[in-house]
Amino acid sequence: MDIASLIGLLLAIGLIIGSIALGNAPFSAFIDIPSMLVVIGGAGAAALICFPLASILKSPVIAIKVFLNKGEDRLGLVKQIVELAETARRDGLLALESKVADIENPLVRTGIQMAVDGSTPEVVEEVLRTEVNAIAVRHREGKSIMDQLGRFAPAYGMIGTLMGLIMMLQDMSDPSGIGAGMAVALITTLYGAIAANVFFSPFAEKLGLLSRNEMVSMEIAIRGVMAIQQGESPRAIDQKLRTFLPPKQREAE
Repeated sequence: MDIASLIGLLLAIGLIIGSIALGNAPFSAFIDIPSMLVVIGGAGAAALICFPLASILKSPVIAIKVFLNKGEDRLGLVKQIVELAETARRDGLLALESKVADIENPLVRTGIQMAVDGSTPEVVEEVLRTEVNAIAVRHREGKSIMDQLGRFAPAYGMIGTLMGLIMMLQDMSDPSGIGAGMAVALITTLYGAIAANVFFSPFAEKLGLLSRNEMVSMEIAIRGVMAIQQGESPRAIDQKLRTFLPPKQREAE
């Protein structure tokens, strides 16, 4: 569970609700179903035009990753690679075949299996980097969906506001209702701003951060596998891979 994301979302929602509670207007004044339909439905419809249906259907799962994600244990990954290097240095590269099943990182597992099978370093690196590129493309698409929803929601909020103003201005027979009509017309703009700045845009930024962190771990995995296959010493591999870690983690045993 990503506590920071959860606290941030709850805090944003809580501040908005708290501000409404401290004001003079009732909560019912901020609830308008047609406005919700225009903003959420319109943004979703626009996203359907931009992306394949399969990608849109996966977007809720992608959004959940903002809260349910495991932090990258880069130090643990480095230690595992160094242990594999020590085994390869002591018993030979073929000795790693018995350890493949116990390797958790999929890139390291694939790379070591290919190395044990006799693939050349060039082929191993090409396969691993192709896999990383494919993962990066999927990550960019998921982030892009959230980015676009964050753009479309305020736009449809403005569309709803303009629709409300047009309907209000068509009937000016009762001046006392102009204020209430204006308030309802502005609600869609509020909904669009909330949807974009509380949900979609922050979610997109967090997905981008998670992707960048995962890319760093994958680079560690690739360089570690290549170093093992090239027969570098465990100490040299350890020093090389620890450069990817924050300074405080580099000294950890």
